[in-house]
Amino acid sequence: MDSDMDYERPNVETIKCVVVGDNAVGKTRLICARACNATLTQYQLLATHVPTVWAIDQYRVCQEVLERSRDVVDDVSVSLRLWDTFGDHHKDRRFAYGRSDVVVLCFSIANPNTLHHVKTMWYPEIKHFCPRAPVILVGCQLDLRYADLEAVNRARRPLARPIKPNEILAPEKGREVAKELGVPYYETSVVAQFGVKDVFDNAIRAALISRRHLQFWKSHLRNVQRPLLQAPFLPPKPPPPMITVPAPPSTTEEHPGRLLEDPLCADVILVLQERHRLFAHKIYLATASSKFFDLFSMDLSPEEEDERQTPRSQALSGRDLFMRAASFDMCENNGEGDRASLRASTSDGTLRGGSYGRGRRGRLLSSWSRAFISIQEDMVEDPVTYSSRLMTVVRMDPSIQLGPFRAVLRYLYAGHLDEREKELMHIAHIAELLEVFDLRMMVANILNNEAFMNQEITKAFHVRRTNRVKECLAKGTFSDVVFKLDDGTILAHKPLLISSCDWMAAMFGGPFVESCTKEVLFPNTTRSCMRAVLEYLYTGRFCSRPDLDAMELIVLANRLCLPHLVALTELYTVTMLMEAAMMGVDIDGDVLVYLEMAQFHCAHQLTDWCLHHICTNYNSVCRKFPRDMKAKSAENQEYFEKHRWPPVWYLKEDDHYQRARKEREKEDYLYQKRQCKRKWLFWNLPSSPSSSSSSSSSSSSAVV
Repeated sequence: MDSDMDYERPNVETIKCVVVGDNAVGKTRLICARACNATLTQYQLLATHVPTVWAIDQYRVCQEVLERSRDVVDDVSVSLRLWDTFGDHHKDRRFAYGRSDVVVLCFSIANPNTLHHVKTMWYPEIKHFCPRAPVILVGCQLDLRYADLEAVNRARRPLARPIKPNEILAPEKGREVAKELGVPYYETSVVAQFGVKDVFDNAIRAALISRRHLQFWKSHLRNVQRPLLQAPFLPPKPPPPMITVPAPPSTTEEHPGRLLEDPLCADVILVLQERHRLFAHKIYLATASSKFFDLFSMDLSPEEEDERQTPRSQALSGRDLFMRAASFDMCENNGEGDRASLRASTSDGTLRGGSYGRGRRGRLLSSWSRAFISIQEDMVEDPVTYSSRLMTVVRMDPSIQLGPFRAVLRYLYAGHLDEREKELMHIAHIAELLEVFDLRMMVANILNNEAFMNQEITKAFHVRRTNRVKECLAKGTFSDVVFKLDDGTILAHKPLLISSCDWMAAMFGGPFVESCTKEVLFPNTTRSCMRAVLEYLYTGRFCSRPDLDAMELIVLANRLCLPHLVALTELYTVTMLMEAAMMGVDIDGDVLVYLEMAQFHCAHQLTDWCLHHICTNYNSVCRKFPRDMKAKSAENQEYFEKHRWPPVWYLKEDDHYQRARKEREKEDYLYQKRQCKRKWLFWNLPSSPSSSSSSSSSSSSAVV
């Protein structure tokens, strides 16, 4: 009943608006956006197109649709009735055109054929069925003009015709056709919710002006304006690309364990039972065990008092050493399921060793620890290079067996203990001798079926090792290589570098000069940059410094084939640039410098961020650095032109809009001036006869 009342209201103008155009140009979506306030995403619009028609009886069925049809345009109350049509050319639309007040003719800006059909098919058809109805030309799917067409084509159905960049119509194309046909032109996007109100409000204006010519007595139609100009659509500013840091390479157990199997750059020999020799590395043993740290830190210089005590110490038999080391009850035949009571052991006195032979630095350790017999420095043949070099030889207690000791070494290198180890009690015995109480606790957890608790012990182990490694790096403790840099030198540790960097492993383990020397030259590198790289390789973490040059670090990380460090540095660089920009610092010049270096050194994420910053600040950057922008590569120039914001088509449209608005204001001013002059003439014409008669009488009296 309400829909019938709209036709009967005296001051409510009912407007029939017919929407026509090719299939899949967006007619129904445009109607739903106006009548139902429907909003859709771009990917919903890309679904398989099914030809549909919005039913006109929605105005009778749905109260909300009826309410939304009512509007006020230029102080005129209207009720807009939208008529949808099929886009097929062979359909008979004679009924839809009947008694139409205005026709909205749609085409897609992503399909030039639809614009061609506007001139060749649709406009002649409209003028044939309703020659007096005004026409509004509408370019739909405006959002495709600035969308990522590659992503759009991937999201569309497999057999759909892909949208090509050269098929996207510029605004002037639609405006030229509109000028040729003598009709207003507008653009819309249901996705961006742009232009929907402009189209139908101005369609109402065109219909009311046409009705005013026929029904001139309706005073409320006098103030209706002609269709207004549409301001161009400014695409949303693209968001900056996110810097993602990939998962770090998992080298916690694999690479250190590999050093045990292939003892590259070993500097320690552990002698077991005078028969077995195990090559190891001081830095791994010292950072995992306080006992080994104290052992390798002690002074091995001979003293006279110690030399006098040497024969007595050497007179100890192997049986005595074994009995002193066996600090808890343990049977050699214990199975893996047996349980034993473990008790802590302590060192039985202070160090009272002596030199281990004339001309060699060393000490006897029987009174210092029950785990070791002696330590000395000796020239030993390297197992990898087969060249003699100075190593530290440590003789272990005879009670330490080879198999369990290998498991202990794996723990000291990687912080992991295999639950399937069979000789757990022997491992616990060695852990007690070496005072590695975490390992002893892990064995106890496995024996008590509580192996899940070992995860926390492993985490604590790595935290402890990280802190000790950083301390060794800062002090240069146990270092075996010196990096010569532009501004000085820095001490490092080959085993840690080999286990964490394939580039370093190839340099120190391959047939290169650096594998045999203690000094390695690193040109074009500073100490702060190299220290950041070493801290990353040692701890797996990126530590920023006030004196750190981010681009220099990216160059070095790329040279060392460390993509994870490159990503971390990219994130740090972008964060610093954004913080500087928020503080009002001009970063355009820095971004231009970073762009070329990032592209050259494979910092792809930083490259994308720099390109985005330049594109979104294109006018400002060009104004401040014109020569630098012209000197960019052709590929970069092409990218700038394609992705600059605001885009070129918007700048052209905005320029046209400003000129058209000034012309419209000038026309309105002249029209208002003519209207005022016409009113003045209308009010002054009746008084002219009386004035002429009075003037003639006065002249006659003067003659008299």
